[in-house]
Amino acid sequence: MQQPFDRAAEDLGNSIHLEHVNVQVPDQRLATLFYVAGLGLTRDPYLMVSDGNMWINVGRSQFHLPSGEAQVVRGHTGIVMSGREALLDRLASVADRLNGTAFAFAENNEYVEAVCPWGNRVRCYEPNATRFGRITLGIPYVEFDVPAGTAPGICGFYRRILGMPAELNNGDGIVARVKAGKDQVLQFRETDRPQPEYDGHHVQIYITNFSGPYRELSERNLISREDNQYQYRFRDIIDLASGRHLFTCEHEVRSATHPMYLRPLINRNPAQTNRTYASGYDQWHWSMQPDAYDGG
Repeated sequence: MQQPFDRAAEDLGNSIHLEHVNVQVPDQRLATLFYVAGLGLTRDPYLMVSDGNMWINVGRSQFHLPSGEAQVVRGHTGIVMSGREALLDRLASVADRLNGTAFAFAENNEYVEAVCPWGNRVRCYEPNATRFGRITLGIPYVEFDVPAGTAPGICGFYRRILGMPAELNNGDGIVARVKAGKDQVLQFRETDRPQPEYDGHHVQIYITNFSGPYRELSERNLISREDNQYQYRFRDIIDLASGRHLFTCEHEVRSATHPMYLRPLINRNPAQTNRTYASGYDQWHWSMQPDAYDGG
């Protein structure tokens, strides 16, 4: 008899892709050293190619780095990328040129944590099909540090207002995990540590039911910006029962009809150099090879 399939395991909910994390940077040159030379990521060659903004490709997702006063995510961004030793070598190679900034990096059993010149933390993991699906290069999660006692209300907000599945995890701390796309989540980890004031950074998601959340947010006066036909924004997450403010982070919400939905992104292979060049190996594939397919 054929083994029954768990069809619910493939449900995404309303959000179908976590596309980018946006933080302002004061110096595009230092940002290039960290994100491109250090982490080994790729500057988008088609859009934002001047010195006022820089888009950094991470598989099918991006960092957006417009020029301005530094912004720092209250938490960290998770990245999947293969080659820990090569990553450590790249980070070490830019250390002298980033001396005097907040730049740092350190190994952990599970990941390498790198800190950008202005304090943004990035945790880099090796590909792991059990934990991250078939991603070999991408952003599987963004984690935010939130005040104690807010995680249950955050779960309720995303379920009701955005139509995004959310669960409360009490294992390694109290964490609200919100499904943001295929093998992608937004995580909200409770902490007693004092947090800095919100500085304007944002994350961007694509959703399929575009108008429903807009109505729910509008009824509560939570729409923070009307961008265009395909996009709006909100900042505040509230407790739906009491109206109490829980957390602030701007969400750029796009429809699946947005012209840039799943725009193909170029990802270079950072192992390629002019001294060790090998034809046919310029590209870094963001997904596992066909022999790693788990469908049998």
